[in-house]
Amino acid sequence: MTNAAATGAARVRVAPLLELRGISKRIAGRWVVRGVDLELGRGETLALVGENGAGKSTLVRVIAGIDGHDEGEVRVDGRIGYCPQEPGLLDLLSADEHLVFFGQGLGLEREDARCAGHALLDGLGFPPRMRTTVAKHLSGGSRQKLNLALSLLGDPDVLLLDEPYTGFDSGTYHCFWEHVERWKDEGRGCLVVTHFLGERERVDRVHELRAAVEQAA
Repeated sequence: MTNAAATGAARVRVAPLLELRGISKRIAGRWVVRGVDLELGRGETLALVGENGAGKSTLVRVIAGIDGHDEGEVRVDGRIGYCPQEPGLLDLLSADEHLVFFGQGLGLEREDARCAGHALLDGLGFPPRMRTTVAKHLSGGSRQKLNLALSLLGDPDVLLLDEPYTGFDSGTYHCFWEHVERWKDEGRGCLVVTHFLGERERVDRVHELRAAVEQAA
């Protein structure tokens, strides 16, 4: 290969796992997200930061496909795993029943979902004895661990994590970031909504989201 050809090959752009172009969304006639451009690559962690009301959770819901948007384009290469800030759990289902219910929605067989879910829960420090406890009787930290495990159940390529460590103790919190490093090594893209400035050292890039009114000014 000639030097020119080698240089050209080195400049080949790898398509990102996630790409947003000009994403805008109104709620009740008011812009809450306006003109957002964002990319997330394989093996990359991106922190999404911003003041309260800047539209961070709204933007993540748009990326996940839960909410629509008014302008722009979302492109995702692969499967998404979404961990909302407030656990989307069914109070009368146990942890095991959540694994089966969500797993079957992802096309997993019952036992495959249970086994994969147990491995995820064990890695997050979820007590095995609590697997048969209904969600409404779980502690806040255990509910969040189950919430996070469910987002990982389908082996997603893109992880959307909206302050996923709420309710974690300090040990579990640090363990969470060790998992993020492993997910990066596996080639996943991780978008983490956070308000902790100290976490900027744990991520590859930071995208600051500003309130739509401020952007328009």
